[in-house]
Amino acid sequence: MLKRLLPLALATFAVGTDSYVIAGLLPAIAADLRVSTPAAGQLVTVFALVMAVSAPVMGALTSGLARRSALLIALGVFVVGNAATALGTGFGAVMAARVVTAVGAGMINSVASSTAGAIAPPERRGRALAFVLGGLTLATALGLPLGTLIGRTDWRITLWAVAGIGLAALLGIAVGLPEVRLPAATLGDRLRPLRQGRVLALLAVTTLVFLGAYTLYTYIGPALEDATGGSESLLSVVLLAWGVGVLAGNIVAGRLVDRHDPARVLTGPLVIAAIALGLTSVATATLVSTLAWAAIWGAALGVVVVPQQHRLIALSPEAAPVLLGLNSSAIYVGIALGGGLGGLVQEWFAMAPAALGLPAAGVTTLALLYHLAVVRLRASAAPRPTRSTAEKAQA
Repeated sequence: MLKRLLPLALATFAVGTDSYVIAGLLPAIAADLRVSTPAAGQLVTVFALVMAVSAPVMGALTSGLARRSALLIALGVFVVGNAATALGTGFGAVMAARVVTAVGAGMINSVASSTAGAIAPPERRGRALAFVLGGLTLATALGLPLGTLIGRTDWRITLWAVAGIGLAALLGIAVGLPEVRLPAATLGDRLRPLRQGRVLALLAVTTLVFLGAYTLYTYIGPALEDATGGSESLLSVVLLAWGVGVLAGNIVAGRLVDRHDPARVLTGPLVIAAIALGLTSVATATLVSTLAWAAIWGAALGVVVVPQQHRLIALSPEAAPVLLGLNSSAIYVGIALGGGLGGLVQEWFAMAPAALGLPAAGVTTLALLYHLAVVRLRASAAPRPTRSTAEKAQA
């Protein structure tokens, strides 16, 4: 099982590194391309939005292919896009390259997750999903801080490194992944679950959680400038603490959802994330407290994706590839909106990046309240057990 899942985790590691590393490089990119930091932040917004929109479209176009073939195509586009980003000399060229990269990246996450769900037996599905998603979380623990550290001299070197990781993942998929075919699904099939209220409710929770997180995270470099003294090395250490927290949360989530109700697993981490974000200004007063804050917030956020995926698969196991693809899109819609919201708040209200924790906490609290409302509605809609004839006679 591990041998089959490892290439999928490597692919998501490549995507995760690429998705997260731009935030750590934002000040350097803004200076090099001669744009403001909020404007450079839209590289994150556009990348995430294109991923969200293109994932179901490209998934439909490649649904008839074996999963290995689909992943090879996606990784090829991903590698080319990152190389083009590294070669871009102007903001427009870099933005166009990020769009190309996002098209490939959007396919990778959903295809890798659905393949893991198909390979694993039901009783180990949660751990299989957590392992493959561990590529994304490992990227936050290692790829993100290392990429930020490498990019101290030239942010373009980091993008070349990401392209190299993508190429390594491509070779691993070509050699190590067996032929896996899943039922083909048209674009209409992929969007049809959006007509179901329960599916929409779960996707809305996912979007709100990541909208809240990325309102702050997109601008994490300038937000932590006081705590790090502007040192990119210290920022890398903080991002490492955040990433280790995300990785730990992901691992714990995989075990918890195999034993407990995924909805209950999600509640506690959302409370912790909202509190951590609300205390950002206070908690980041010193480097030591910033490290603790980053690890706690990261661990809370790391729990989110696995129970959400598990809940969606439980709704309709036969439609797992479609539902996981929609959840991936929901994540990146949240990331795109978060990056946009953080930029707008800074521009319109002259809010310092360090103060973005407050609107981020507000959105995360909204996600928590909506999640609790969804759980309550589900409980009230569930059929109540009726007493048997013998029980009625005893009464």
